[in-house]
Amino acid sequence: MHTLHNLHRPLGSTELLVSPLGLGTVKLGRDQGVKYPSGFRIPDDAEARRLLAQAHELGINLIDTAPAYGTSEARLGPLLRGQREQWVIVSKSGEEFENGQSRFDFSPAHTRRSVERSLKRLETDFIDLLLVHSDGNDVAILQDSGIYETLAELKREGKIRAFGLSGKTVEGGLLALQQGDCAMVTYNLNEQGELPVLDYAEQHGKGILVKKALASGHACLQPGEDPVQASFELIFGHPAVNSAIIGTIDPQHLAHNVATAAAVIQDIA
Repeated sequence: MHTLHNLHRPLGSTELLVSPLGLGTVKLGRDQGVKYPSGFRIPDDAEARRLLAQAHELGINLIDTAPAYGTSEARLGPLLRGQREQWVIVSKSGEEFENGQSRFDFSPAHTRRSVERSLKRLETDFIDLLLVHSDGNDVAILQDSGIYETLAELKREGKIRAFGLSGKTVEGGLLALQQGDCAMVTYNLNEQGELPVLDYAEQHGKGILVKKALASGHACLQPGEDPVQASFELIFGHPAVNSAIIGTIDPQHLAHNVATAAAVIQDIA
């Protein structure tokens, strides 16, 4: 059985070692306003616990969550009790999701409150990677809001170990990497516009996480091609990519994704 246990790699120049696939947890906490091709039911605690145990067995150590993912952080805290050292936890600040609507606040005061709240919800003393959850105005956020300066302070205080941007533009990604540790970019068979951010990260030893790796389930291919394999061949073909976030709650999908990623990465090596 292919697993990811022997394929962990450094996240850029940070001291974090991450599995090439990370588990995205929006579906553990939110089923409104999410763009997936088919509906789904939020798993109960027993199902969520089994999913996390399966991910761990398959060699996944990276968990991606956010305040905007509904109850995701608050559920993960109790679900991960006693397992903190097994996981690299990524969370975010900037986007809040309330009453079916997103709102954004990138101010230093909100950022600090948000991180303190995430620490409480996740029942941890530190978050491994804290990303700015951008609304798309990446450059303005990084230059004008003070959020990056606040994250640098929180890093010095030991509350976060690394920080960066989950953005939507090339300019934002490049700026995020100049001053931070990591960028989370969209990179898949349909969308490769943020490729310059990956190239910059490779040259400067910065971290790259890929979101929408499988194009949120809308991959477009030739008949007979495995969309997961084709996606991973593209993504892991770029040496800057440290990990791709997969947001599945289906145990079979998770196992297939891991087996395919492991095979692709070993072929590339």
